[in-house]
Order: sequence, then C-alpha cells, then structure tokens
Amino acid sequence: MKKHRRPLAIAAGAALLLGAGAGAGVAAERFTTPEPGTVAVNLPVGSTNPNIARGVGIGAGTAIYKSSGTGPTLVNPAAPAGSAESYVDYASFGGELPGGVTLTEAQGLNALAAIGENLASVGLDFDDVITMRVFLDNEAGAEVADFAGWNRAYRQYFANVDLEAREPVLVPMGTGEPAAPLRENAAVPSRAALEIGTLPVPGWLVEIEVDAVYPEQHPVD
Repeated sequence: MKKHRRPLAIAAGAALLLGAGAGAGVAAERFTTPEPGTVAVNLPVGSTNPNIARGVGIGAGTAIYKSSGTGPTLVNPAAPAGSAESYVDYASFGGELPGGVTLTEAQGLNALAAIGENLASVGLDFDDVITMRVFLDNEAGAEVADFAGWNRAYRQYFANVDLEAREPVLVPMGTGEPAAPLRENAAVPSRAALEIGTLPVPGWLVEIEVDAVYPEQHPVD
C-alpha cells in the first residue's frame, strides 16, 4: 500500500529544505532532481526571504492544479461600470484607500483573495502554490503598469516568512509602515509578471494564474 507524503521544496545552495507550506527547514547542499511526488523549489542563494523562486522542479507523478486566469471580484457596483474602481473594495479600507495604496495594489489584493477562494474550492491553499503568472494593465494615464503596487499586494499573501528564522516579516501596504502580512505564508513560487495592453474584463488591472501542488501525493514506485 502506498503512503501519502507531502511534496518537498528544495532550496539551492546553502539554504533550506522545506516541506510544502511552512514546514521545518534543514540545510541542503545543492539542488537535486526532485523525487516522484515532490516539488523542488530553487531559491536564490544567500537570501532567507526572497521575493520569488528562480524556478521549480516537478517530480514525476506529482499532482498539480492549474487555475484559470483570475481577476478581482466586482465589489464596488456604485462605481462606473467597467472602471478600475469598481474592482476596489473601498469598504475593507474604511471607505478610502490608505496612503500610497494604488488601484493596482488594491485590485491585486482583491484578485489574490479570489485566487484563495479558487484554491479552497479544490481543497488547496496559498501555501500549495508553486508557480504564478501575472498580467498587469496600466492604470488610466500611466505609461507603464504598476509593478511596485502589485509586488506589495503579492507580499501580503506570499513570500512573507523568513525561511531561516521561521518568523513572518513585516510588509508595507502603500506608503504605510511595514506591518504583519494579511496572510502569513512561507511559499515562494516561481513567477512571471507581464504588462499587456488589455485584460479580458473591462476595468481589470490584474489577472493571475497559479499552479498548486496537492499536498498529499501517491509517489510513483
């Protein structure tokens, strides 16, 4: 009878060997071929709190969930239809955005919460995510997409735990003082973020796809 086991994430260099999510870490000397039913995460050498992974290796027989593109939820129907503001949850901020919080950042938080609901619908969570693709549109009048605002939103849900100390790190929202993240999560997915001309839903500034690994695997013998 095969036993269930959680996939492993192996860091490059003299970094950490992690269980999926925020399991205990031990030293790993080099990146190795992932075993069946495991995922090896290649982290930058010398950083205990990297923003993204350099890549991931997926062992044979590893069960993966791939989400569709997910954008922010319509939460402000009082705003003009198809506007970026209609996808900003002003109520959650007390009626207005905190200092320095951009529309992209606010939509990013909304879209990440929607990703959490997507994952939960199949029994997964943020700490099961191993790769991410992000598509950003420009805010009205901006020449380029707001990558900085997106990155602030991202750190509220991902890569916000020091992998050596096993303690959450403080992250900023807008121009406010760094504070505890909205969702403590040690997962450091590989990620691509692209600026594109138009997203499929009028008003969206952010669209996200993720790949997540099912925490219980049936390894190939």
